[in-house]
Amino acid sequence: MRKRSLLAIGLTFVVAAGVLTGCGNSKAADTSSQPGVEITNVSYDPTRELYKEYNSLFATYWKNKNGQDVTVTQSHGGSGKQALEVANGLEADVVTLALEGDVDAVKNAGLIEEGYTNEFDLDSSPYTSSIVFLVRKGNPKNINDWNDLLRSDVGVITPNPKTSGGARWNYLAAWYYFEKQGQLESTIKENMKTLYKNVLVLDSGARGATTSFVENGQGDVLIAWENEAFLSLDEHPGEYEIVVPSVSILCQPTVAVVDEVVDNRGTRNVATEYLKYLYSDDAQKLEAKWYYRPSNKDILSQYVYTGNSNTITQIPSDGKWIVTNIDLTDIKHFGGWSEATKKHFSDGGVFDAIYEKK
Repeated sequence: MRKRSLLAIGLTFVVAAGVLTGCGNSKAADTSSQPGVEITNVSYDPTRELYKEYNSLFATYWKNKNGQDVTVTQSHGGSGKQALEVANGLEADVVTLALEGDVDAVKNAGLIEEGYTNEFDLDSSPYTSSIVFLVRKGNPKNINDWNDLLRSDVGVITPNPKTSGGARWNYLAAWYYFEKQGQLESTIKENMKTLYKNVLVLDSGARGATTSFVENGQGDVLIAWENEAFLSLDEHPGEYEIVVPSVSILCQPTVAVVDEVVDNRGTRNVATEYLKYLYSDDAQKLEAKWYYRPSNKDILSQYVYTGNSNTITQIPSDGKWIVTNIDLTDIKHFGGWSEATKKHFSDGGVFDAIYEKK
């Protein structure tokens, strides 16, 4: 059984005295020749378990390759909040955030160079995920698709799109469903307003939302990252079920080297290799272990779900969990993150117009 910390802690790394220094204009000497090196990965909520194990995997790889010890410290929280922290001075050698739009916020602060999505394969997205529903055992409210979330008897848990990258994916997946029904935008907005009226708690991040639903017993359905939902099945067997809606969105978390920081600290080589190694076969299998979809198609095919139901009541014994018979859109459908953020999530955007604060 895979264990996770359900506490939604914004800052989880400890900084050794003198290790992290303020950014300056001069480049530091490369640290590859030193006995040890430390880098910081600022990430989003549900990646805690993945990166805890990946850091050990990478440390072994780097030691064997370069003879150098590497320590990776972590920070986790809502992706939008994390991006803001880095933009405001939280030093990160790399960011592994929930979406490209959040990395853009760091770039726009002058810390990441243009073209970062071309630095690594597949637009610098080494793994993907999707959005599903987590319901309680037996699905007592008979929740099967997005339209069920509009019913007055259904309490919804989802994080805040203002602070959480996962929440933005949730929102866009719901929007896409109503769009697929042939609805006019005015009708879609009304349905989104109804959906968010049913939201009981808007936590700041995805892990906090999971805590509200799983630990605190709030709500009838959690709109969740696929990996978060499977972890709940793994850790609480027989208590929850996953419902895969008819349409969803392919979530593409984005990684980037924080150029200003690595040049100041002399850690560019190790930081770049840290992200590049996420595409290795060993790392891709580890990502699948923690219920992320590998970007390597050959490895991904090994985990394709063989069941014929849209409800998953337990972890499949054959280890095949990736549901593929679903209509998945992607961010390109919304004009990319710049356009989607401007229309839906910026101050005065659609979300602000449809969400009524309780």
